[in-house]
Amino acid sequence: MTSPDGRTLRAGVIGLGMMGRNHVRVWDEAVPGVQLVAVADPDADAVERATQGRRARGFDDPARMFAEEELDLVSIVAPTSLHLPVTLAALAAGVNVLVEKPIAATREEATRMIEAARDAGRMLTVGHIERFNPAIRELRRRLADGELGRVFQVHATRLGPFPARIRDVGVVVDLAPHDLDIMRYLIGSEPIRIFAETERRIHTEHEDLFNGMLKFANGVIGVLDINWLTPTKKRTLSVTGERGMYVADYIAQDLVFYANPEANGTWVNDGVTSVAEGEMTRRRIDRQEPLTVELTEFAAAVRSGGEPPVDPHDAMVALLLARKMVESAESGQVIAGEALEEVIR
Repeated sequence: MTSPDGRTLRAGVIGLGMMGRNHVRVWDEAVPGVQLVAVADPDADAVERATQGRRARGFDDPARMFAEEELDLVSIVAPTSLHLPVTLAALAAGVNVLVEKPIAATREEATRMIEAARDAGRMLTVGHIERFNPAIRELRRRLADGELGRVFQVHATRLGPFPARIRDVGVVVDLAPHDLDIMRYLIGSEPIRIFAETERRIHTEHEDLFNGMLKFANGVIGVLDINWLTPTKKRTLSVTGERGMYVADYIAQDLVFYANPEANGTWVNDGVTSVAEGEMTRRRIDRQEPLTVELTEFAAAVRSGGEPPVDPHDAMVALLLARKMVESAESGQVIAGEALEEVIR
């Protein structure tokens, strides 16, 4: 496929697990102006499956792929422990990078990646795919328009069965960065105090149940309910404010508004006088696959030289907040003050 300006971008994918295969499909079939030319994975069978029926070449080593192919952009969908070396190799080869979340294993690794991208003059962005869910984007637009008035609480629920895929982290670092990032993305404020509890019920090395709470500088309370122990998938986000409550369903891409009829212009001390049960309204959403939106915007930013769709610093903050949540759970202590401020810097 060729872009309107006549320039076709050459894409690659590193890591061909479940998510990597989705990147292969979307780059090959759904993003205008991009041609998938190469994939890499040490698993020969995975490479064969990914290249079958496609023009892309397969490699067992990313270094050889970078040496033999001239790429404009690459999706790195490898285990977190490989994000740093593979990202550095891609940037050294002059390739723009989208790396799946979490950005890296540590702050030091994330900082090295960000600095390497700056030094190479190439883009580094991070696959925080929930930002590209149409329901969340519509919710953000409506919050920015002040539809809820003052926001009181954001409650994220991310539940599901124990995953079969290989993990090198527990449920907090694997899943909580999604919701921590979305909370900051929606309300535009930083946490000033956090506390968490975790349990290890099935996982033999890491936690598989997590409940966390955040107090943001603007007064909003954030609540996270995340586990790998629920026999059905649930991915929702509710935002409660003066004028009602929004509930976004990530999976169905639904956005529902529950009105507070008492917030009809009657204000006392800058707040509503009461809360009552009101009408439910389903907002119209133009449903799209979030990964297609994400990769399309990544390609557009590379082509235009614009800002990364997700700032890697935001991704680093989400990772560090998740790790602070684990620290809080392990210590049984609230984390606030300088210990939390250093996460945001």
